[in-house]
Amino acid sequence: MHFYDKHSIFPEKCQAKLGNAFRFSIDTPFKYDKILVKDIISHFSNWKDISIMDLTRQPPRRPTNLSVAGIVGAARLTDKARAHNAETLGEYLYGENSGLDRQVLVFLGITADTYAEAADEHDDAALGQWVLETSGKTEAEIAEFNEATINLNPDTEGHKQRLKERLARYAPGRTDITTVLQSMELDDWGSFWQVDLTTRPPRSARAKDVGGICGVARMADKARAERAEKIGEYLYGNNSGQDVRILTFLGISADNFQEAAVNNPNDLEIGEWVRENAGKSQDAIGEFNETLVNYGPNETTRERFEARCQEVDPTRTDITTWVQLQDVDDQLSFGIIDLNRRAPRSPYNTDVYGMVQLARLIDKGRASNSNSLGAYFYGEDSGIDRATLGFLGISAAEFAEALQTLSRDADIEAWLTENHPKSQADIKAFNERMTEMGPTDERYEALMAKMINKIAPERTDIKTWFALMELDDEKSFAL
Repeated sequence: MHFYDKHSIFPEKCQAKLGNAFRFSIDTPFKYDKILVKDIISHFSNWKDISIMDLTRQPPRRPTNLSVAGIVGAARLTDKARAHNAETLGEYLYGENSGLDRQVLVFLGITADTYAEAADEHDDAALGQWVLETSGKTEAEIAEFNEATINLNPDTEGHKQRLKERLARYAPGRTDITTVLQSMELDDWGSFWQVDLTTRPPRSARAKDVGGICGVARMADKARAERAEKIGEYLYGNNSGQDVRILTFLGISADNFQEAAVNNPNDLEIGEWVRENAGKSQDAIGEFNETLVNYGPNETTRERFEARCQEVDPTRTDITTWVQLQDVDDQLSFGIIDLNRRAPRSPYNTDVYGMVQLARLIDKGRASNSNSLGAYFYGEDSGIDRATLGFLGISAAEFAEALQTLSRDADIEAWLTENHPKSQADIKAFNERMTEMGPTDERYEALMAKMINKIAPERTDIKTWFALMELDDEKSFAL
């Protein structure tokens, strides 16, 4: 996948019209506020939805995973390249800064930058083919490289000490973990297998991060949390009606799934295990996903559903499905806005201070504070946010700090009125400029047309960036 986070979505002429709020330099490109995908591709032969490789929440694939070109370290390198591109590497190192990456890249004769670009352009299958064609490596050369890399033992005091510390921390008494790659895999597992659902909710049942199947990522979070004795108020497996429905569809027992989830903290690897053991067709999965996400109360459960809606949020009369109710409950229970579950408010929304885009900025700021931005950008990373913050005369950091203590829209509006007042005339002019902004040259007209063609080719009425943002939100969260 390729992200348009290195390009200016808004043309320079439009920025000039908005004055200082839209001025930028070459080294701070103006960004659209959501990661946009160049091609709708899959990582697993058309069944895996595009998702960001976030290595702050999961490890990269095992170094021994051979799913990319049959080369040791290549799948791991791919995950880190995609995380590098998305700025979600966490504590991992990519390219020349990583010993294993450097070893793989030298063997292939490919630079880290070239590989990172290719990793965004291709799915795993196409990337593997590209690697083989670009490197020109033979099966014999790959086999020799794999064997040497897999059998590499710690040969420096630093490597030996790291292995000793990891064994003591994650696998005391184990004597079978001796190689450099085994040491890395142990560290990945120990760092990520535990999930704490007393501090954050599991992923939404809408998420298809694992195997392209709704509900499985959520179930994996709960399985790991139960094993770690940190499941909080959530229920897993046979104690959860939703889990029972998913497990029955998969034909997998709760115990077997939990064991696999604990042993495979990487979404792609647990996804492979699920797909192999379930043996479901893409059509069957698509039908199941639609049913699960849109499943609502029946005559037997309606009274309980309505009572639960009243308990969670009596103001939300729009909740009609169990997954919607789960998502609202999860967010309110932990005091977060999670933009993996829903879109931020429309850029046209003027509920706060009478300004367009401000309600959306608030949602993204709160999501940023809770590390749940999903595919969205916030603050300095988003051109549309920079325009809004520039108009108000506030930095992204100051606004995010204010959101920590101001829990309601009304509080934000009062704070702005007192500290950053704007006249009604200024707000009206700002609103008009923002809502009318669209491409002003052929390059950006072509870019907008390409985006629309990817998500809704029938929508020939989209002419402004706000309209495109709203359409993108709608399509992103439709099953």
